[in-house]
Amino acid sequence: MSTENAAEHAATTGPKAGDYIVHHLQHLQKDFSFESVKQTSIVDFSLFNLDSVLYSVILGIVGCFFLWRAARKATSGVPGRFQAAVEILTEMVDSQAKGVIHNAKSRKLVAPLALTVFVWIFLMNGMDMLPVDILPKVWEHFYASTGGDPHHAYMRVVPTADLSTTLGLSVSVLFVCLVYNIKIKGLGGWAHELVAAPFGDHWFLYPINFLMQLIEYLAKTVSHGMRLFGNMFAGELVFMLIALMGGTWAWQFNPAEGMFWLGVGHVIAGTAWSIFHILVITLQAFIFMMLTLIYVGQSHEAH
Repeated sequence: MSTENAAEHAATTGPKAGDYIVHHLQHLQKDFSFESVKQTSIVDFSLFNLDSVLYSVILGIVGCFFLWRAARKATSGVPGRFQAAVEILTEMVDSQAKGVIHNAKSRKLVAPLALTVFVWIFLMNGMDMLPVDILPKVWEHFYASTGGDPHHAYMRVVPTADLSTTLGLSVSVLFVCLVYNIKIKGLGGWAHELVAAPFGDHWFLYPINFLMQLIEYLAKTVSHGMRLFGNMFAGELVFMLIALMGGTWAWQFNPAEGMFWLGVGHVIAGTAWSIFHILVITLQAFIFMMLTLIYVGQSHEAH
């Protein structure tokens, strides 16, 4: 088949760019009977994204294993590179925790929590550095071998590009904040703060104060999760667009028509974005960790 005919064949029988992206953005969704379903509304608590859950759990176990191994292998002598890296990371988190949370007893739990959050989110973000199609293609072949339709073999491998994951993390942080509000201030003290701040302890301002407190908790929780999701979703989408450049070049290679430059652009753009994305995945993990410390620190303070 000639190059021109191959291009025409790909254009008529192969998936369109939009189809490729839509397929890659579809999660492997199951209901609680473990039947395959598709989400049809913005919020649907009758299903869950199995791929996000699976990769989140696996990466959480991997992160905990590395931290456990570093603690077990720690020596008082000259540390190896792995131990030194973990010690630097631990000292960084601990110093940030001391600057935000002044209660030493609280830091015994919150500092390790923040370290775990950073490592876990970094690993989940890092899944974006894998080639876009490698794990979905493996799943597609496995799904087809079991008799399933490969066109319905959905798989997304970046848990933090899933809003349900990031909001789940931010809601967990909210729960920790509520626990420390009650623990530090007492149930009565926190309840009084809900109606007495920020406009003062006056009975006629109680409804307004309570409404403002609810808005503050909601805004912090939603923005905490949305920030991480937005950055990782955008990064994943850019990798898909770059992959499309390479796919178009592979199907329509014709130096006379300039398609060769799509292949060159694919390599250059992919390399540049991968290098830049290393900063993004690290920075987003750090920001989420810092906001966790700040929000828990605020729960220790009285208005």
